[in-house]
Amino acid sequence: MRVSLVLFTRDLRVHDNPALRAAADDADRVIPLFVVDSRIVASGYPGGNRAAFLARCLADLDAGLRALGGRLVVRTGDPVRWVRTLVDEHAIRDVHLSDDVSGHAQRRLARLRAELDEAGARVHAHTETITAVAPARLSPSGGQDHFAVFTPYLRRWLETPLRSVLAPPDTVRLPGGLSPGALPGPEAFSSAEATAGTLDGGERAARTALAAWAAGPVDDYAEGHDDLAGDRTSHLSPHLHLGTLSAVEVLHRVGSRTPGAREFTRQLAWRDFHHQVLAARPACARQDYRPRGDRWRDAPAELRAWQEGRTGFPIVDAGMRQLLRQGWMHNRARLITASFLTKTLYLDWRAGARHYLRHLLDGDIANNQLNWQWVAGTGTDSRPNRVLNPLRQAERYDPDGAYVRRHLPELGEITGPEVHRPWTLSETVRSRLDYPEPMVDLAGARERFLAARR
Repeated sequence: MRVSLVLFTRDLRVHDNPALRAAADDADRVIPLFVVDSRIVASGYPGGNRAAFLARCLADLDAGLRALGGRLVVRTGDPVRWVRTLVDEHAIRDVHLSDDVSGHAQRRLARLRAELDEAGARVHAHTETITAVAPARLSPSGGQDHFAVFTPYLRRWLETPLRSVLAPPDTVRLPGGLSPGALPGPEAFSSAEATAGTLDGGERAARTALAAWAAGPVDDYAEGHDDLAGDRTSHLSPHLHLGTLSAVEVLHRVGSRTPGAREFTRQLAWRDFHHQVLAARPACARQDYRPRGDRWRDAPAELRAWQEGRTGFPIVDAGMRQLLRQGWMHNRARLITASFLTKTLYLDWRAGARHYLRHLLDGDIANNQLNWQWVAGTGTDSRPNRVLNPLRQAERYDPDGAYVRRHLPELGEITGPEVHRPWTLSETVRSRLDYPEPMVDLAGARERFLAARR
């Protein structure tokens, strides 16, 4: 009897999963393994909402495997050690996993290959499982190892044919005598409590959401994706992050029939673009892609006010409160809040990136870190010194203040656009509000940033 192993990482699904499909096609029995990585848990970055979402995704993956005759095998500790243990116990010759781009993932793959070469087993790292187009498939004509500018990357990406969508395996059966282990709850990943209002996790919820999105709302995406109060975005990013949806299948389902679908496809190209940058430059998770000589300010109280949504600028604070409650934030709000931290307060983008990674359900290293650098002006943006004025952003993308009132209940009595400037209201009204004064003068802060960049 031939046994193979598939190590699940950020591909928690049975549909369109090349690693799972190859493992099932190659052997009579399959060990579908997920390891609660003790190093990631010890880092302390998974917050309560992230932990709850991940636990639900794993429970749903187990349900999907049960429907195929299998179970999710769960262990805790070092993934490489556990793979080697199971390889030795079951005479496994083939181990499958999805290729990934972070430094942690690249080191894990290198260790797996070294460890399993010693055991006489082969490691198959499957591409286009996490991204739609593998980073290695596209390279600039000049011989560089990656595209540093999005527009030429997009042209090549759009010309690249997608692989076909794979059906789930017919069966996934465990070898005899193997204990699956208990499914982890949220407490296995974080001691923090989850808050209400997070997305439902797992492949079944993801596929339902994709079907609903592709059936019509995506067609409005080009016009509606910046509407803060309307919230006319897909909310698929957490599912793409943990792989409860395949980016390849999403693109096949959405197509390019309307301007909205084409604009949504462009956002998925941005996702792949950032993955190919990080694949070539893994140090960019911590280091500036294009250093600007910044001497970031050290202001812990200001950082804490930003994290808690108490800056005194309602559009900024609404975004930060949405993040804390839901583990998600509207993309336009992400741009506004990130610009405020890095260019208005002139605080290090890494502090903001850490906070986002702790709380965002969709916070993966490639998109989180490189989007933060794009906003901070140390990444791939061609206008590194642009500063987003939060008041102008509010007037344009939340004109009647509905988004702010939704997430800042203490300002709920203020009607209309005046909610964006509560400091201009009468003293009688302001005395009733449990809301701070603006923490910074916007014009002075902008000049401080530009002077620092000269």
